[in-house]
Amino acid sequence: MQWLKAAPNANLHPPIALDVCNPWPQIGQDAIFTANTVHIMPWRAVTDLFLGASETLPSRGLLCLYGPFIYTRKSLAASNKRFDKQLKQRDPTQGLRYVEALDRLAKRSGLKLVADMTMPTNNQLLVWQKHC
Repeated sequence: MQWLKAAPNANLHPPIALDVCNPWPQIGQDAIFTANTVHIMPWRAVTDLFLGASETLPSRGLLCLYGPFIYTRKSLAASNKRFDKQLKQRDPTQGLRYVEALDRLAKRSGLKLVADMTMPTNNQLLVWQKHC
């Protein structure tokens, strides 16, 4: 938020608190960004995230997820294995999500994976684009 105050721009809205399981506000966004959230959300909420994004994004709009993820055919970093175990011990509905499962959800919601970028500290940035 500090950078929004330091460099205001008419086309940038401040972040909003969003409960993905309830009706989404209609604010005319071109992109949705969330960081370090899907691993602490129950799967039903993850599903609602993708459905809500699909319903509110315009054609070619973007859904961007940042955080730790699991790939079926790639080794998981030891730190992410520990983190996943801690999450599941705390709440069995939590845990790192498989990119392939997220992508299946995205496809059913009319979103196509357009970027998968490696980020620092064993994180990824996944970007889906709405195609209509």
